[in-house]
Amino acid sequence: MVENHESELKELRERIEVMRSYLHIDEKSEQASELEKLSTEPGFWDDQERAQSVMSKVSKLRGEIEEYGQTASALEDAEVANELAVEEDDADLEAEVVSSLAELRKRADSLELSSWFTGEFDDGDAILTVNPGQGGLEAQDWTDMLFRMYVRYAEKKGWKVTLNDVVPGEAIGLDRATITVSGHNAYGMLRSEQGVHRLVRISPTDAKKRRQTTFAGVEVLPVIPDDIEVDIDPGDLRIDVYHSSGHGGQGVNTTDSAVRITHLPTGIVVTCQNERSQIQNKATAMGILRSKLYELEEEKRAEGLDELRGPKHEISFGSQIRNYVLYPYQMVKDLRSGVETGNVDAVFAGDIDEFVVGYHRWRVSQS
Repeated sequence: MVENHESELKELRERIEVMRSYLHIDEKSEQASELEKLSTEPGFWDDQERAQSVMSKVSKLRGEIEEYGQTASALEDAEVANELAVEEDDADLEAEVVSSLAELRKRADSLELSSWFTGEFDDGDAILTVNPGQGGLEAQDWTDMLFRMYVRYAEKKGWKVTLNDVVPGEAIGLDRATITVSGHNAYGMLRSEQGVHRLVRISPTDAKKRRQTTFAGVEVLPVIPDDIEVDIDPGDLRIDVYHSSGHGGQGVNTTDSAVRITHLPTGIVVTCQNERSQIQNKATAMGILRSKLYELEEEKRAEGLDELRGPKHEISFGSQIRNYVLYPYQMVKDLRSGVETGNVDAVFAGDIDEFVVGYHRWRVSQS
């Protein structure tokens, strides 16, 4: 006799119906319709940049609505299949229901995750920077390890990674690394990584094979859309050009293509050297500077509460958000959510979804 999965399906239906409200599906449908009406007005396509922005917004809204609709439809199909399987005592059909339940749970988890990202820039792209902290050359090696972990994670998520400023260390590792991660909810997801990351291992550079503790800091900023005004006075900028030293490929070091922009009033320094073109590097650096200055203004508006990046800490012991221990045992543990795993190889291969999701589940529970 086949098993009746009615109770499991009912639980999923309740979850998915709640998600409809959290995801503002009805409001998004109305907004998409209004924008589509706007696109039919005379002269709409005269301003190509504005038109493309509007249609991109429509496409994004329709995609979110479709994702929810497909999940709700798949649930209905599973409910009908379950009824038939019970009525006809069909084991093969029940197997399909069990498979559908597993897929529906994944979809519900994905919808739930999306519902957590309600910030203005959560659904957009992110600028992620890794800097070495205490630990000397070891910290530069640790910076390189984290950089590679995030690139692999982004690739697993199907996100696009653009190298902006990747600078080799003195002997090993990286002195700093800045990338832009482009994809749905990239900034919302990666906000979990903002903070200090601590590594404990046997030093690969120590002949006596002593245990070493090193630190690296991760900064995550949203990519600010072009239609949001950020006031930057050209007179406040000092722009320097120099030979690139990063991973730009053959020929990148033969010209002064790298750009360093210093915002004099705040002291913020932004560099970009990945592109061969000085013009492209300058444009990318200006984009990063816009994000940093926007964040600074947000901090002022929030009267010192760091809403975008979370609290700032020295990149040293006692301020870490996550520990990566390779010796005397193997364990990665997030100190906020409590999520941990002994499979450190998988973590460094980019399998950090459990930490990212775990952080946001903890964050939502705290609020």
